[in-house]
This record gives sequence, structure tokens and C-alpha cells, in this order.
Amino acid sequence: MTKNIMIVGVGGQGTLLASRILGNTVINEGYDVKVSEVHGMSQRGGSVVTYVKYGDKVYSPIIDEGEADIILAFEMLEAYRALPYLKKGGKLIVNGQRIDPMPVITGAASYPEEIADKIAAKADIKVIDALSLAKEAGNIKAVNVVLIGVMAKSTDIAYEKWIDTIRSTVPEKFLDVNLKAFDLGYNI
Repeated sequence: MTKNIMIVGVGGQGTLLASRILGNTVINEGYDVKVSEVHGMSQRGGSVVTYVKYGDKVYSPIIDEGEADIILAFEMLEAYRALPYLKKGGKLIVNGQRIDPMPVITGAASYPEEIADKIAAKADIKVIDALSLAKEAGNIKAVNVVLIGVMAKSTDIAYEKWIDTIRSTVPEKFLDVNLKAFDLGYNI
């Protein structure tokens, strides 16, 4: 059985590290894994989408609409944009943080009102204050690993396997903060 996970966010939020942790963990579990990253002006705060598919045999990393088992969203508007990809009964884990896209910053557009309510009307959504948990861990940039911790709890992969992967993936100088961030997300 193949699992389809989408990680969506804004450039600079650490979506790529999150996908590396996820991908390395499932590889270490013996799964075939395919990862595809789509960058949309990621250096300027644009959308970043990563598809991670794993299972006994995976032929393509692309996730079509209605196929995502889990969407891990680093920002509310990105969660809303990714919503069509969530399959019926899928999980939507969202950082409640709002990051205004460039058209909103420049005044050319407005941020959608009551976006969490609009998402909740269509999907089972779990909103996490990952920014506060990242601060508690010691670095606001650890939002990505907080969210990986929340997601990891809903997989059948043992806690220790995730910790081993974080230890082998994250640079030593950031390791303690990221281990704490993972624990805070995992135990939320």
C-alpha cells in the first residue's frame, strides 16, 4: 500500500528539511520512496510543495487531486490551496501561522477571511500553534520539525526511528533544538 504525503509551505520555512527527514525515515524503514519538489519563487516567500510517496514499490512521486493521505501545511493559505489534493478521510495538519504572500503585502490582494473555517467545512483539520512550540524548543525556525513530530505520531513508524533520522539528517549545532521541537510536536 502506498502512502501519499504533501508538504506545503512558503519559501524559507524549512519544507525541504522536513521532506528530507520524512524521506530518510521511510527509506530506513525499507520502503521505496519517491520525492518531488516544486518551487514557486521559493526564495521570495512563494509556495513550495513537496510530494513524498512511499510503499513497497513507487513509480512516480506525483500526487494528483484527491490522493494525499496527509497534507502537512506550514501556513494556513497554503493548506487552503492544497485542499483539493486531500483524499476523503485524509489528515490535514496545519501550522496556524499566517504569512502574507507578496500580493497581500503590496495591497494587490487581500488574505482570505476565516480561512480555517473554510478548510474545516471541507476536511478534518488539526491546527497547531507550531510557532509557539518552536519558540519553546529554542528557535522559531524549528516549526518544520514540530510539524514533522505531529505527523510522525499518526504513522506506524516507531518514535525511535524518527529520532535516529533527525540525528543523522540535522547538523550537529541545530540537533538539540530540533530534537526538542520534534518531541513537542509528537507529544502535543
